[in-house]
Amino acid sequence: MHYKGYEATVEFDEDAELFHGEVINLRDVITFQGSSAAELKQALAESVEDYIEFCRSRGEEPEKPFSGQFVVRTEPALHKAVSTAASREGISLNKWVISTLERAVK
Repeated sequence: MHYKGYEATVEFDEDAELFHGEVINLRDVITFQGSSAAELKQALAESVEDYIEFCRSRGEEPEKPFSGQFVVRTEPALHKAVSTAASREGISLNKWVISTLERAVK
């Protein structure tokens, strides 16, 4: 499930006959629950909005979903090796890293 760029996973609790969801990939915890898809969607939206408002009331920036950018620090020798590998393939270092990461997570 998605709302305003936040992504959540959902599980079903057979005993309670409820769906429980949690926004993933954040340090902060945002949870919600419902007994139907419509209730889940509404609960996710309300929980994210509550989280954003809570952060505002404390003068803090809400944690954002991933931007698609990250910095990698490595030893100079590895930096040279991956740059050389990208050059051999005729692509940019950025494209080489993306391709390599995509293969790694499949």
